Amino acid sequence: MNRFLLPSGLFLLLVIVLYVGIQRAPQKTVIPSALLGKPAPQFTLPVLGSNESFSSASLAGRWHAVNVWGTWCPECRVEHDMLLRIADSGTLPLIGFNWKDDDAAALRWLAELGNPYSVVVADRDGREAIDWGVYGAPETFLIDDRGIVVHKHVGAMTPEVWEREFLARLPRVATGRLAPDDAARSVGGLHAGATP
Repeated sequence: MNRFLLPSGLFLLLVIVLYVGIQRAPQKTVIPSALLGKPAPQFTLPVLGSNESFSSASLAGRWHAVNVWGTWCPECRVEHDMLLRIADSGTLPLIGFNWKDDDAAALRWLAELGNPYSVVVADRDGREAIDWGVYGAPETFLIDDRGIVVHKHVGAMTPEVWEREFLARLPRVATGRLAPDDAARSVGGLHAGATP
């Protein structure tokens, strides 16, 4: 019996150390992506609730963000108000990538909570998400005007993440877009410590 206590105790200690380390890791929502610095995968998918399709090629020459979400995802509900604020700011188009979801449920969700997206595409079987390296939802990708993936955020979007990881990467002056400082103010002063 005693010969099992020491290995069991060491294993338990290792589990505790790893758990605490993961919880305190400052970059726990940053998962390295093989896409960073590379062209975003091109897709043509059905538009949610429509017989039409949408091609990512139509976004060429424009900064935009792709937000992967699903009605089955609790964190997607957590970030939804923030996505509405981003949409209201007019900073850049936000493309909804509805992943492995039921169309009717997704349409009800948007009708009840509001639609922050310029367009919502339905990746019903999840095949397109494989090309993006999606691990789960929510995930948000920032794509520059050359079609290059500039940043990937895993987890719910927050005012701090939006300002630090997305606005900070946008060009200071661009036609039809706000400079990051102006965009942050137009989202309602969402700087850290501000009251939305």
